[in-house]
Amino acid sequence: MPQKTIKLASGREMPLVGFGLWKVPKETAAETVYNAIKTGYRLFDGAYDYQNEKEAGEGVRRAIAEGLVKREDIFITTKLWNNYHQREHALQMGRRQNETWGLGYIDLYLIHFPCALKYVDPAELQYPAWWMNSEHSTVELDKVPIQETWQALEQLVDEGVTRSIGVSNFQAQSLTDLISYARHPVSSLQIEHHPYLVQPGLVATAQANGTAVTAYSSFGPQSFLELPPDFSKRAAGAALLFKAEPIVTLAAKYGKTPAQILLRWATQRGIAVIPKSNNPARLAQNLDVAGGFDLAVDELAAISDLDRNLRFNDPGFYLPSHPIHVFA
Repeated sequence: MPQKTIKLASGREMPLVGFGLWKVPKETAAETVYNAIKTGYRLFDGAYDYQNEKEAGEGVRRAIAEGLVKREDIFITTKLWNNYHQREHALQMGRRQNETWGLGYIDLYLIHFPCALKYVDPAELQYPAWWMNSEHSTVELDKVPIQETWQALEQLVDEGVTRSIGVSNFQAQSLTDLISYARHPVSSLQIEHHPYLVQPGLVATAQANGTAVTAYSSFGPQSFLELPPDFSKRAAGAALLFKAEPIVTLAAKYGKTPAQILLRWATQRGIAVIPKSNNPARLAQNLDVAGGFDLAVDELAAISDLDRNLRFNDPGFYLPSHPIHVFA
């Protein structure tokens, strides 16, 4: 059955529901991706700093070799990490990541964060990629304008390395500035987006300019509880959305799981989602949120009213000794 898609500013189509590769161990990534394809997933969201691109690509290639899918059926998103914003490094990294996936081209390549760190040889940047040096004691920013990095991504489009480009974790002003000089359109904006962090103005800004919005961490604090204390402190103090009202009541009303209600809240508003699960039943449930049931307008609003402007992925908070206030 064809998946529902969202149109990118480049003119290409991206599935509305995908599989996020954040925190998928490299040892199991190939099998995880292969099984997700068998379940019906066609969009896979990766990044250099997840350090599982090679294995994820192996899973896709296995599915292609077995005739489960063709390359054109699969949509690969990945991201440029912060140490590679200089033009020459962005070009090298984009080409390298494309080779690592081993699928011929990247469908969507994003600038991961709107800030540059000092260059680190990829051979020395061990998993998990980090904002700091190997001892986790120093953050070294670099003075690289976003325009320089963006133009490198545009060259990667020209070369056929990637078909569409976009950004992640940008705010409205930086997005608006980027759109003003972009030669290739800003196809996608990926942001933390859940009922505790709705960001309606940012979403409206992107959508008004034809930039598709993708939500990560759709379940709010749930994604961060298993992380080290600096990352999980905010999440540990927040009530789980799975147990919050009106999520629980709506799940009972529609015969869905709380996770499905949270994902449908996004997709019904034209926002793509990239949840992850290792559970086969939940894998299928998460995929089944592009349609099949609709929340009422007042129900969508009631979920949005949970907004607390509570951000969990914030280097201004989880790097306490060297905060980078990307979202200030």
